[in-house]
Amino acid sequence: MLELLAGFVTELRAAGIPVSLTEHLDAAEALSHIPLEDREAIKYTLGASLVKSSAHWRAYETTFEIYFSLRGPDYRIDGEEDESADDRTASPGERGGAPQGLAAGGGAEGMTPEELAELLYVALLRGNPAALAAVARQAVSRYAGMESGRPVGGTYYLYRTLRNLDLDGVLDRLLEEARRSAPPVADGAASGEEELAGTLTALEERLLRDEYQARIDELRREIENEIRRRLVADRGSEALAKSVRKPLPEDIDMMHATREELVALRRALRPLSRKLAVRLARKRRHGRRGPLDFRSTIRHSLSTGGVPVDPKFRYPRPSKPEIMVIADISGSVASFARFTLHLVHAISSQFSKVRSFVFIDGIDEVTSFFEGADDPAEAVHRINTEADVVWVDGHSDYGHALTVFWERWGEEVTPRTSVLLLGDARNNYHAAQSWVLHDLALRARHVYWLNPEPRAYWNSGDSIVGEYGTHCDDVVECRTLRQLERFVGELA
Repeated sequence: MLELLAGFVTELRAAGIPVSLTEHLDAAEALSHIPLEDREAIKYTLGASLVKSSAHWRAYETTFEIYFSLRGPDYRIDGEEDESADDRTASPGERGGAPQGLAAGGGAEGMTPEELAELLYVALLRGNPAALAAVARQAVSRYAGMESGRPVGGTYYLYRTLRNLDLDGVLDRLLEEARRSAPPVADGAASGEEELAGTLTALEERLLRDEYQARIDELRREIENEIRRRLVADRGSEALAKSVRKPLPEDIDMMHATREELVALRRALRPLSRKLAVRLARKRRHGRRGPLDFRSTIRHSLSTGGVPVDPKFRYPRPSKPEIMVIADISGSVASFARFTLHLVHAISSQFSKVRSFVFIDGIDEVTSFFEGADDPAEAVHRINTEADVVWVDGHSDYGHALTVFWERWGEEVTPRTSVLLLGDARNNYHAAQSWVLHDLALRARHVYWLNPEPRAYWNSGDSIVGEYGTHCDDVVECRTLRQLERFVGELA
């Protein structure tokens, strides 16, 4: 078990979940206090010891299901099926009601697809967990078409299995049978005689549908678990975990995130901004010691006979920088701009002033959208609908936007101002007008460019980030929340 735990912790670290040596030792100690045959107890015990953020739970759960997929009442650690002596002598009904032909280890070769479909229907109708697990095994054996050594993920096998089971058709059949079996209800519309008809009310049908759907979802999970067990037995936990590893929310590429990943990013952004604000406030409060304060040291040494036992230092008073954010919100980099504006304004208390400008081929100041907004996400939504950022055709024109910025607000840039430019610098072959950045660099304290594209794509096609970068203090690749957090933390 300790060797299995060590491999599990190694994979968690590879997935990006921080696990210290102390937490590893705590997890090993915790396992000595729970029954090792209880898989759910192991899962939540290890989770309590190793996971510190709810945003990391899904990655933890995926890794756990892989490394502990062969641990359970029907499987040994090495993947061999096992039943206790009592189970081997008990009847199918006493073992949980699995049909005779679907007992654990039973073969499906002699069953026709129609017979398997009927057993599936009965299992869902009764809602017996043992029967559902047994049907899942047989369905994977018959329909998944798993081949030893083939580097195919579980999603492919899951799709093949579910396609052949036709679960939507089974659900319709279950509901139709429930309607036929419903008790008759008297129809008082006919005078003098009652016309009886079996029917379900809308509420009853909704409740039945939800119940059957929950059983189908349980069957789907059993099929996923069975496929995972077989993949682990064939390819090993480490190889499978590496192939299905997904990035944590803070490591998701903002420019290529799916809808589901964008939701995860939004959920992770608010706690991240709170944590970053607290960290920056602590850093400013407990700043590094400055140079030795000789006069104060001598004065305090009088109480110790002139011996400077307690040296005194001049503590620096770091000033809060002013920030001007100039963000491209065209389609290609809109997600990156939204998250950056959200994070900067969420920690705006750590800056003396924050002003925001957005552009496509025109440019507009949107600082007022954030003033008085309880949630920066609301301000970002207003930017998308109200900001005047289209000048001609709605395609990025960095040269024109920067020129207008310099003409309207250039004189407001001071030696205390740090300018952040957000975008991929893909200028659609318009004039670069890089002299604006040269003049900005002369007036501002710092000029930084945050580029959400991988470095390998810079200066390819219509990207002119290199031409702009020569006038910046730094050009930073910033594709994930983790990179963005690191940069903003250093900036403040």
